[in-house]
Amino acid sequence: MGRIVEITSPGRSIHKDRGFLAVRDNGHTLGRIPLDDIDTVIAASQGINWSGNCLAALAERSVPIVFVGKNFTPVSHILPIAAHHNQGEIIQSQADAGLPLKKRIWADIVRRKISAQEAILRHYQLDHMRLNRLKSEVKSGDTDNREALAAQYYWRTLFGKNFTRDRVSPGVNVALNYGYAILRAATARAIVAAGLHPSLSIYHVSGGDALRLADDLMEPFRPSFDMAVKDMQIGAQDELTPAIKTDLASVLQADFATENGRTPMSQVLVRLTQSLARVYMKKCRFLDWPHSDMPILTTDIATMGEAWDSASP
Repeated sequence: MGRIVEITSPGRSIHKDRGFLAVRDNGHTLGRIPLDDIDTVIAASQGINWSGNCLAALAERSVPIVFVGKNFTPVSHILPIAAHHNQGEIIQSQADAGLPLKKRIWADIVRRKISAQEAILRHYQLDHMRLNRLKSEVKSGDTDNREALAAQYYWRTLFGKNFTRDRVSPGVNVALNYGYAILRAATARAIVAAGLHPSLSIYHVSGGDALRLADDLMEPFRPSFDMAVKDMQIGAQDELTPAIKTDLASVLQADFATENGRTPMSQVLVRLTQSLARVYMKKCRFLDWPHSDMPILTTDIATMGEAWDSASP
């Protein structure tokens, strides 16, 4: 099970110690984590010192480093430049993909996202029929923006009619920011490992964002983090505690039903990105989605196991 390592205190030094990532403070080692066990490193503090050997070792393992700013929104990612033996050919096929193909893929993603939102509302016995109708109305490229209409209804139904999804607001929104940062990093790692370029998007066109493809592919998996936040019953002014972070990190290990049996979300993302590479190279037509729209163990999503290691003492 992969670990998510967060560095929260200033003045820490991060080094490679043989096969381990070592966290030090004033020359004293606070802890060591096997490099091969790490999925993502989150830098949540300024004044962190990184050794070049450590950065190279993380890059060799396709481990992203996420720098977060206020309210735990990502401000920067470090990703390896090569992680696949056939990367050049894959990226060329990705760059050459025509608009009709990308519009078809995006419609598929939107339908999967709305289907997942519908499943979450159904799980809480909330009215979900409007989402079912919107899902059936998604056209190629989602030209009628059924995704946005579904989101408006979904948020107010799930968290209350006065809730607004706002990245700078406290409470629920901060928890969602943190969960999505974890999901985005895991998706970016899977993209690079599949030989794809994370900046070449299917739909998102936001400025100079280097992870536009991650923003595309992570959409259907956001509701799993929404469900975790809902189960935590976070108040409007609650702070993001280590316990909340632990539960959010564990969502990556939540199992989905797939043709290969129960598969954790982190591996579902790997298979999804690999299938996208095959679609671009015209080796298959459809993306490899899980059979279920939401995790199997819905009641245990916040306690799926230890997937968190804080580097703070």
